[in-house]
Amino acid sequence: QLQLAESGGGLVQPGESLILSCAASRSTFDLGPVAIGWFRQAPGKEREGLACVSGSGANTKYADSVKGRFTMSMDYGKNLATLRINNLRPEDTGVYFCAADRSTAQSTCSLSTQLKITWGKGTLIIVSS
Repeated sequence: QLQLAESGGGLVQPGESLILSCAASRSTFDLGPVAIGWFRQAPGKEREGLACVSGSGANTKYADSVKGRFTMSMDYGKNLATLRINNLRPEDTGVYFCAADRSTAQSTCSLSTQLKITWGKGTLIIVSS
């Protein structure tokens, strides 16, 4: 069974950058492989997809709202996914989750919150001056 754990959140000022980490308990290739995605739930809003990497690791997808500011990377040797967020804005405040997904082909991934096989517990980012 795959478990995920996020870290790296905190209280930051607008304009700063953060790198979030998502540590997997085992290699994502052991299970098939699986795609990994980052999601955010802002206060009072539904959870939304931000970025994901396909099961093969060859393709990355971003939500239009974060393109250019968010960068997702995978380190398969460390079973680690990271999400770098530049130029943080107050509207980036929320709980950030990573999730694993086996519902898509190896060459793609989905930003939908549906059909994920496991979620981490999340890490909170507060962007405020």
